[in-house]
Amino acid sequence: MVARQLAEQLTGRAAQRVLDIGCGQGTQALRLARAGHYVTGIDSDPTALGAAQETLAEESDAVRERIQLLIGDGHQCGRWFGARSFDVVLCHGVLMYLPDPDPMIASLARLLAPGGLLSLVVRNRDALALRPAAAGDWRAALEAFESDRYYNRLGLAARADRIGDLAVTLSEVSVPLRHWYGVRVLTDSTPDDAPPVDGRQLAQLLEAEERAGRTDPYRQVAALLHVVGMK
Repeated sequence: MVARQLAEQLTGRAAQRVLDIGCGQGTQALRLARAGHYVTGIDSDPTALGAAQETLAEESDAVRERIQLLIGDGHQCGRWFGARSFDVVLCHGVLMYLPDPDPMIASLARLLAPGGLLSLVVRNRDALALRPAAAGDWRAALEAFESDRYYNRLGLAARADRIGDLAVTLSEVSVPLRHWYGVRVLTDSTPDDAPPVDGRQLAQLLEAEERAGRTDPYRQVAALLHVVGMK
């Protein structure tokens, strides 16, 4: 879903300079390089970055020439790159592990060229009670109404954001909110051991998720928010 939403926002933008903070195994970085963009991927996990490098080694020369992978985190970008160095900055699944997202957002906004896009994927605070409720954990569901903290499926402590708060922060750093989507609206409560969906049913599932992710009130209770600001 994030890849589809990102492609929509990049329509008409050829050969963009992209920075992917927390690129992980390179899912978005590789897709964007295949589409003709020039991508710098950064991650602090050497294992994840190694997986990205292994996948990159199997790509064509043209794709490999358009990607560089660096070990580090978003806090180091101010030392590595100057202001206005990138046309697109991705920060997907990172802010939820920071106690306060605002300094990171401000740092990334500085790296954007005029007209550049900042793409954030965060946990949705307004939906924190839904997952524990679906699992029958009513104590955790009640606690979710009072806190922005939670434990994800990996057992890691994390934090959630509200779209309204992010819109204020983006405005303050001169990258006002352009559009936002919900991600994992209809399928977030699906058990991890559920049988895989394929064929026509998978196509219908993806269409339903895509429509829910852009339609109110469904997107408001998505597990994740995909937020796009434009400088």
